[in-house]
Amino acid sequence: MQLNSLKDLYLEQLKDLYSAEQQLTEALPKMAKAASNSELKDAFRRHLEETKNHVRRLEKLFKGLDEDPSGESCQAMEGLISEGEDIVKAEGDAATRDAALIAAAQRVEHYEISGYGTVVAYARTLGRSEDVPLLEETLEEEKDADELLNDIALEQVNSAAVQSASEQRGNGKPDSADDLSYEDLYREARKLDIRGRSKMNKNQLAKAVQKTA
Repeated sequence: MQLNSLKDLYLEQLKDLYSAEQQLTEALPKMAKAASNSELKDAFRRHLEETKNHVRRLEKLFKGLDEDPSGESCQAMEGLISEGEDIVKAEGDAATRDAALIAAAQRVEHYEISGYGTVVAYARTLGRSEDVPLLEETLEEEKDADELLNDIALEQVNSAAVQSASEQRGNGKPDSADDLSYEDLYREARKLDIRGRSKMNKNQLAKAVQKTA
């Protein structure tokens, strides 16, 4: 690798993302198959189709740059996917494994959000105005995918894992009623499209729902 200009770095980062997206097209079907929650399965399947579009957008960018997208292997994504494969192969409680799959998938999304945010900034600085809309479209889809995973975790999967563990212990109830109360509030916040809900605690959610409803 030789980096002598911001354009060199821009191309290197685009190739890294291209490699990452290609790896994901192979990993997402495995994650969808391993998931037991139906919404989580659907989320992985939908994001697979989005990821295929991300690859096509990047190929369009490279064509405009008259550059070959190959030649870069995203080692960071290789590591993230390897961790995800460990979860896919894991035995044990299905709901807990779903929670772990979401954790692995969100790490991937956060990596991609960072990567696309960076290349959007580079494209603007380099005057590549024709690249910006394509990159921003993908960036927004990555953010939406992360938010959806968060919603599935907080509304369904995490509480299912708690319930399952409680049932295994024989009491049939979650560890704390507060978990259900929080999730009820979170569901309502999602219906009301309250922004920033994933970062709110129970009291903050209650206030936001009351104010917006």
